[in-house]
Amino acid sequence: MRILIVSATTLEIKPLLKNLKFEERIDAHSNSYSFKRMRIDVLTTGVGMVPTAYLMGRALARHPYDAAFNLGIAGSFTRDLEPGEVVHITHDRFPELGADQGEYFLSLIDLKLLEENIFPYKDGQLINELPIKSKTIDKLKTARSITVNRVNTTNKSIEKIRTRCNPNTESMEGAAFFYACFSENIPCAQIRAISNYVEQTDADRWNIPGAIENLNRVILQILHE
Repeated sequence: MRILIVSATTLEIKPLLKNLKFEERIDAHSNSYSFKRMRIDVLTTGVGMVPTAYLMGRALARHPYDAAFNLGIAGSFTRDLEPGEVVHITHDRFPELGADQGEYFLSLIDLKLLEENIFPYKDGQLINELPIKSKTIDKLKTARSITVNRVNTTNKSIEKIRTRCNPNTESMEGAAFFYACFSENIPCAQIRAISNYVEQTDADRWNIPGAIENLNRVILQILHE
């Protein structure tokens, strides 16, 4: 079985890498490892949806994969998801694609530039209908996410995005990962750990180390299945 693991930074998957056997360097962004009977290619994209989309396209053109994981941290819009908690993202979208019209935002669908159900979209979202089969994943809370270029840090922007998209979490890569996997019909899972609440505050209240520790514990459980 050949698996692709995608992460924005090495920091987010450093504990996992310590448990894998290094096999070879593929390129500046990718290394290949082995674990049990699996071949695992690890792609570190850098932060953001543009490098994620490009590097995933290149990786998927190079090798066929049986499954792909996107691992990382996320901010939570809801107090129901606590810092450190690991969630399974099942819905994602690009909420910034569109145009501002005064106090209103017009999406690409509103502008008639995108059909809401054109593949791989469904109701304007990227919905994972080909998830990886895993007992560990099934036990995780599911969440709806948005993928952004700029994280929401003001009360005004947070309220606007809540009203328009009603997300549970936000990241900077997830929807790009989904788009690539759905387009190539690859079973996939976006697994994220909550590092902070999306609120008007400073980064001193973020718990990145705890989120990373829990995230890597969960992915190791999945790989052991």
